[in-house]
Amino acid sequence: MKQFTKSFTQQESIPEAGIKAANDVMRTGRLHRYNTLPDEKSETDLLEIEFAEYMGLPYALACSSGGYALHIAMRAAGVEAGDKVLCNAFTLAPVPGAIHNSGAVPVLIDVADDYCIDLDDLEAKAAASGARYFMLSHMRGHVADMDRIMAICEKYNLFLIEDCAHTMGASWNGIKSGTFGDIACFSTQTYKHINSGEGGFLTTRHAEVMARAIMHSGSYMLFERHFAAPPKEVFEQIRFETPNYSGRMDNLRAAILRPQLADLDTQCQRWNTRYRILEQQFNNCPAIHIPSRPAKEQFVASSIQFSLPGFSTEQILQVVAQCNEQGVVLKWFGDSEPKDYTSRYDSWHYIEAMPQLPQTEKILSKLLDMRIPLTFSEADCQLLGEIICKVTESLK
Repeated sequence: MKQFTKSFTQQESIPEAGIKAANDVMRTGRLHRYNTLPDEKSETDLLEIEFAEYMGLPYALACSSGGYALHIAMRAAGVEAGDKVLCNAFTLAPVPGAIHNSGAVPVLIDVADDYCIDLDDLEAKAAASGARYFMLSHMRGHVADMDRIMAICEKYNLFLIEDCAHTMGASWNGIKSGTFGDIACFSTQTYKHINSGEGGFLTTRHAEVMARAIMHSGSYMLFERHFAAPPKEVFEQIRFETPNYSGRMDNLRAAILRPQLADLDTQCQRWNTRYRILEQQFNNCPAIHIPSRPAKEQFVASSIQFSLPGFSTEQILQVVAQCNEQGVVLKWFGDSEPKDYTSRYDSWHYIEAMPQLPQTEKILSKLLDMRIPLTFSEADCQLLGEIICKVTESLK
């Protein structure tokens, strides 16, 4: 019986340039983003400038986490208690958590067979709910048809916040994920596309939105020290009206991230090479269904999702268990009990008037997920595919 022996949580080392830059920051003792010399740009300032340039947007803010970026995105957008916010039912817990944190009410949208948000359900609930805000999660790196999404947003005048925790470096029809909406939020947590342990970004093209986000992030009255930011005139009234929810990124994490950002596109290609090896094997395994990716979607596949449509719950649990015995760690999104990073929408008990979403439950009941860290070689991915296919074939 073949055995896989590598860890699914072991990431690649921080690049040597990042380690050196972090050591340089530590030697100065000036880790706080605003602890700078006159006319000096901190590591955090430089990271924000470089990320804004990478995204092709005027404004970027480095935050303490991606979840924190989602929180202040809601606040900066003007969401108030009781407002309805459209949101994927298939997402990770920080997304509805950010909506709840703002006092708003999530309106959960079904998932489609391609694991993206169901666009028919989105349009129906946009029309029926009267919601003015839409937090779109590009869950596990799957980019929905952004042409239709933008048409829906325009038709119903929706303020779009993109959760790009899994799509940094991805695009739709040549347009970067995170540049469609009014605000985008990114994560630099260890299992994302660049790694600072915890961290994130908020980007926007709206000057007043960014001014509020900077004030929320904990700038005090040091907003003029931000360079990927609006001019000081935009802050004139906002600075008095916007509460401080301190969640800044520090120079140590920024120093670690800058070399990774410079190499992001190369890393994205490496992930996709590994994904394609697994995808090809799954396509040749009759028991496994894996959706084809649209030609317009330039994805970044740091994980892979697949379904076992003909399997019962008991069979899926056997697949997970037998793969685990051979060293292959799979996560099941259909479990009624939250485990690890997975949770089904009906486990978020803080949502009042929990909807019934039988389509989402049906799709998630068959859905498995696996990380693809870059510490796995192409040969490793070949072996992983062989193990998964053999286990599923033996149990169908």
